[in-house]
Amino acid sequence: MLNPPTEDNLPAADDLGVTQVGYAPVSVDASRRASRRWWDADADDYHRRHGDFLGEVDFVWGPEGWRESDLRLLGEVRGARVLEVGCGSAPCSRWLAAQGAEPVGLDLSGGMLAHAQAAAARTGITVPLVQADALALPFADASFDIACSSFGAVPFVADSALLMREVFRVLVPGGRWVFSTNHPMAWIFPDDPTERGLVAMTSYFERRPYVEVDADGVPVYVEHHRTMGDRIRELVGAGFIVRDVIEPEWPAHNQREWGQWSPLRGAIFPGTVIFVADKPD
Repeated sequence: MLNPPTEDNLPAADDLGVTQVGYAPVSVDASRRASRRWWDADADDYHRRHGDFLGEVDFVWGPEGWRESDLRLLGEVRGARVLEVGCGSAPCSRWLAAQGAEPVGLDLSGGMLAHAQAAAARTGITVPLVQADALALPFADASFDIACSSFGAVPFVADSALLMREVFRVLVPGGRWVFSTNHPMAWIFPDDPTERGLVAMTSYFERRPYVEVDADGVPVYVEHHRTMGDRIRELVGAGFIVRDVIEPEWPAHNQREWGQWSPLRGAIFPGTVIFVADKPD
């Protein structure tokens, strides 16, 4: 059921003429078109709001602020061929390049990749960028040693099980896949960093995506929910061995709010989950 949007819309929602929000079925194609349209429209404002936190040559796993330099979930990256799925402006790929990896950044949004090109010019660290759909990775089998995604494509594709199979396909035997995304528990609560965001409002088992539509009823923003069990089954079903599931705690030094993420909520329940999986040898 769709309802009028709240008054605290992001600029992209105003630019795209969002008139209703709620939960409704959305096809794979409609979800893909919405994501491209949204992230193209939101790219400039997103980097105004979050660019300083993400950095230009850094690998941050989520709003809690834990970095790959702290957690080392990818293992040894020097000399490794790494695919970043949903790279945005590619700060993670540039960090990987600075560590001696051979990264490729992939994203659906031309607007986001334009920011990646601009950041490459500023930093002097250039990585190959590919504009493509994560559900149809344009790479040969066994092309990469590692794949990663920090809040990239995973929650924005309608068929995330297919995404897992595609990542499995392009990894070498023994390759590693690590991705962070919204913790499934966060789906229950409103996107609000204050006390209002601590009241359960949505069923954990509501698997219809959250959708924002324009005046013509066309989806312009789509985010898909999977339970913790769903994610594990997707990974195992694709052939992966799940090595770890990390629910980062909110560090005391981080007092920043980011959307619904905040120290208040982070002290009570996780907003991020990181999955670490390997393709068998």
